[in-house]
Amino acid sequence: MTEKSKEQKTDRNKIIDAYINHVLETGKEPASVFKFTKELKMQEAAFYDHFNNFEAIKKAVWERVFEATIANLESQEVYKSYSTREKLLGFYFTWIEKLKTRRSYLLAVYGQTAFKDRNFPVELKGFKGRFKDFVNELIMEGKETEEIANRPYVADRYDDALWLQVLFIFRFWLKDDSPAFEKTDAAIEKSVNLAFDLMGKSAVDSFVDFAKFLFQSR
Repeated sequence: MTEKSKEQKTDRNKIIDAYINHVLETGKEPASVFKFTKELKMQEAAFYDHFNNFEAIKKAVWERVFEATIANLESQEVYKSYSTREKLLGFYFTWIEKLKTRRSYLLAVYGQTAFKDRNFPVELKGFKGRFKDFVNELIMEGKETEEIANRPYVADRYDDALWLQVLFIFRFWLKDDSPAFEKTDAAIEKSVNLAFDLMGKSAVDSFVDFAKFLFQSR
């Protein structure tokens, strides 16, 4: 990384951190980019080198947490040997650990509404796309190992179901008041086990396979 790239990354992170601190201290986002950059002793034009508006900063917060989660997982040698179910569990547990470092900010922004589906925040679109890319790789892997059943039509919507699971876990964690968020840990484990029970090969699938075999063997 060049010195210029390092400087740009530092400025970008400085803006993100300053925005988070402003929300925490005032309970609302800055009144304008002009006032925000003035407080930062930064030229307004420098802000626009990194972000178009405050929504873009909120988007960057979500993506930064996602990147930190993936980096943590990939740094663990044992992660590569996990089953598909274990990898998804590992993602959720690590993701929540990263979210904890921003809990006060997330409560300030989303605590009242916990973004119901009908009021889906636009800043989550980037995170949603990257998450779905991640779980689609897991789904492909799960199909290869037969942890996940490759059902026609239904299998194409597994990533949407897991995205809803992400939203459920986040909402649950925001409201969780148990020590060390023990209830969230339990919710993650139970919801992932349920998801894999539903996505996995069931007795019905076995019956259909057997019926096909008998029909083709006539």
